[in-house]
Amino acid sequence: MKSKKLLAGPYLFWSVSFIIIPLLMIFYYGLTDQDGAFTFANLAKITTPENLKALGLALLLSLISTLICLVMAYPLAMILASMNVNQTSFIVLIFILPMWMNFLLRTLAWQTLLEKNGVINSILSFFHLPQLAIINTPYAIILGMVYNFLPFMVLPIYNVLVKIDKDVINAARDLGANNRQTFFKIILPLTVPGIISGITMVFVPALTTFVISDLLGGSKILLIGNVIEQEFKQGSNWHVGSGLSLVLMIFIILSMALIAKYDKDGEGTAF
Repeated sequence: MKSKKLLAGPYLFWSVSFIIIPLLMIFYYGLTDQDGAFTFANLAKITTPENLKALGLALLLSLISTLICLVMAYPLAMILASMNVNQTSFIVLIFILPMWMNFLLRTLAWQTLLEKNGVINSILSFFHLPQLAIINTPYAIILGMVYNFLPFMVLPIYNVLVKIDKDVINAARDLGANNRQTFFKIILPLTVPGIISGITMVFVPALTTFVISDLLGGSKILLIGNVIEQEFKQGSNWHVGSGLSLVLMIFIILSMALIAKYDKDGEGTAF
């Protein structure tokens, strides 16, 4: 028994070193001023017009991206769940493969594709078609968010769908339920844990991202993640950066509360 507890040592060391200690540092800097005195002034910085605009835009783009991911992921997850094991494993692998590639490289690839003289516009020009002008716009940021975070919506929903007992669906149809009634009264309610998990896993990283808006927004569109990054890197103001980070933690806590309420058994996250 003691040997099994010792096996948890590396994990505990990792958690304390790279999760707990950094969080404590964020709390310390966020709730103190330059002299180390306790203050809420850093958190209040979120109320400035510039920061409110960045937060509002981040929330809007994150919500749109999450909605698009949900609309695209649910039918896809249903198709995957209806396939046989070999086909499903191969297609799921295709979705997971891009996640093995560096996040920054994936976003840079889209920058190369979308830029004015990029691959997509070069092909459109060859066929004498109108060129796309979405780089450095919110549309490009949404595209980047959807591309990078779509697998995080597909997999939780798929994971819940494959666990639904086929006899439950067959029983509903034997009792006279048509496809529409079966979906809205049986399948959809049973997949709520996966939907909630997927929404959380897409919305939170989309809200806090700064790389996508930097590269695909051309640093012209500031989201709250960009503001926090600038406070740390350019302004060297760890107190304000930490204070704004603490404000974002509110959304993370709300997301965790949603998961705790609708996915108590972890059905949507166990993949």
